[in-house]
Formats: sequence, C-alpha cells, structure tokens
Amino acid sequence: MSEKKVALITGANKGIGFETARQLGGQGIKVLLGARDEERGKEAEAKLKGEGIDAEFIHLDLGDEKTQDSAVKYIEEKFGKLDILVNNAGIWLEGPEIKPASGVSLDIYRKTFDTNFFYQIALTQKFLPLIKKSSAGRIVNLSSALGSNALHADPSSPIWNFKVPAYDASKAALNSFTIHLAHELKDTPIKVNAVHPGSVETDMNVNGELKLEEGAKTSVEMATLPADGYTGKFVHLGQELPW
Repeated sequence: MSEKKVALITGANKGIGFETARQLGGQGIKVLLGARDEERGKEAEAKLKGEGIDAEFIHLDLGDEKTQDSAVKYIEEKFGKLDILVNNAGIWLEGPEIKPASGVSLDIYRKTFDTNFFYQIALTQKFLPLIKKSSAGRIVNLSSALGSNALHADPSSPIWNFKVPAYDASKAALNSFTIHLAHELKDTPIKVNAVHPGSVETDMNVNGELKLEEGAKTSVEMATLPADGYTGKFVHLGQELPW
C-alpha cells in the first residue's frame, strides 16, 4: 500500500479540477487526473510533471461504467487505497438564455442530473471501499451556491433572481447526497463535504469573478482536513453556507 497520499480528481484536465490537482500535488500528494479525453489528460499530466508534481492521467469517463471499473481496479492494484476523491466534473447545459423551470426540457434535466448527480453517486460508491482503506479518507463534492435551496427561497439573497433550473436542482440533489453520505460515515475517519468554489472564470463561466487559484482553494481545504475537521458541511473559503 502506498505511504504517500493519493488523490483522484475528476474533470482534472482543465479549469478548477486541474488547479485543484496542482495545489494538492504541491503539497506532496500523488494526483490522479481523471479525464475522458486521453490527449488532453496526458497534456495536463505533462504540464504538472513539468512543475515537479507527481501527476498521472487516468482515463475516466463518468458516463462510461467500464472506465470507472478499470480506474478502480488500477488504483487498487497500484496503490491499495484512495485517500481523496474530488468529484469535480460537472456540466451546465442551460444558457446563455436561461429558461424558467417550466420551460426547460426534460432532456436537459435528465442529462444534467446524469452528470451532476447520478454519475457522482456511481463513482463514489465504486471508490468508497478504497477510501475506507485510507487512514484519513476525504470526499469532496463540487457543488455551487446555486444548489442552495435556502438561498434561492430568500428574497434578500444575491441569487434570488438568478435561477438555472436544471443545474440548480442537480446541485441541490448532490448536496443532499453529501449530507446522507456524511451521516452514514460519521463514525469513521472519512470526511464528506460539499464545496462552493465561487464564481470562477472557467470555460463554463466566462464571466467569473475569481481566478482559478482562488476557485480551487475550498476543494483543496476540504481534501486535506485534519482528523478533527468537520463533515457534512457546505463550505466556501472557510464559511459555511446554508443548504
């Protein structure tokens, strides 16, 4: 079993996922770059290795169960455990002209939920036995403040008039899964938390206010929580958000 901490980050070939891998790798953690595109994944690996980071591309398409199974098998055989799982990959299919809840097609709801919710559950369930072999397992679910039902229901909230129905609902569902999994694992060393990265400048959010370095900070913090760290929380840069 590897003595070094091992982290798997999904959607790690670019954006927040790549920066999360960079920051975790900078702490001496072995980072596995989960990505469905082999060329881009290997480019990301080469870039991080060029910075002296112990990085490795691993083929992982959240919509392809075979790649999930092969990734689990590979990590189990090579490392014997998984210390950190960052469920970073996600999609936003609405916009730029966002429709009201009643106007979003069922197809958009389903595709959004598949990637942002169901695939996240499937991957977490497959890797949980390996995470349980870690002495300090950490599961980080990349959510969004837009997944907060409390903020959406509050007329004084900054997101009161900004609603992306399918995306918001999928992240709210992921938040609920986070709460339930954290409760299930409350008597173990494993910590499970949801994070809001902030409005980060990425391919998905070209008008983001934060740079990637800031956007990855919360994921990295939750991935490296100490033994007395919290679990079952929704956090942004050290501040707890309402569910």
